[in-house]
Amino acid sequence: MALIREFLEAIDKKWKPVGTEPITLEIIGSAALMLQCDYERGTKDADVLENKDGPPEIKEQLLSLAEKETDIYKQFRIYIDVVTRAILFLPQRPLFHPLPDLTLKNFNIEVLDINDVVLSKLKRYNNDDKNDIRAMAQQERLDHKRLVARFEAAVEWFSMDARSQDMARYLRNLNTVERDILDCPPSKIELPD
Repeated sequence: MALIREFLEAIDKKWKPVGTEPITLEIIGSAALMLQCDYERGTKDADVLENKDGPPEIKEQLLSLAEKETDIYKQFRIYIDVVTRAILFLPQRPLFHPLPDLTLKNFNIEVLDINDVVLSKLKRYNNDDKNDIRAMAQQERLDHKRLVARFEAAVEWFSMDARSQDMARYLRNLNTVERDILDCPPSKIELPD
């Protein structure tokens, strides 16, 4: 999506180096979908995964440049939302792909794999999530077997966690996607007790 690209370019132009450039920004959610394929929908944020290894100045500057009510937000009507890894339903090692056709001075952009984006949307699974998943299926960008394998890897990662109690709901949402969007029989996946 041109708007997301222009938004990231605007952040790059105003960025004041913190000494660790180029910084890898891991884009997730619908912005990751829009950067990977011919897909557009109205979105109010660009979700960036929190940089666990970088200095806190990275997050601080991202937010000061592009959170709500900043000049960049007012120009694009999109804001940066820095998301912590702990809240996402993903396997231990999410799959990211470099976006080499977006050349920025201060950032390397990586986008979450489409199947992993869909997996992360099973947690909330609201109407926008359903529409995103449906659009990816219509563009034949979803691999059912890979989606199920990634779901199983996420279940394994979350199995020793307090969040394991939410797995049944995520599985119901996966089964709904399989039945209503992918036209596949629902997967039978063993969940932790």
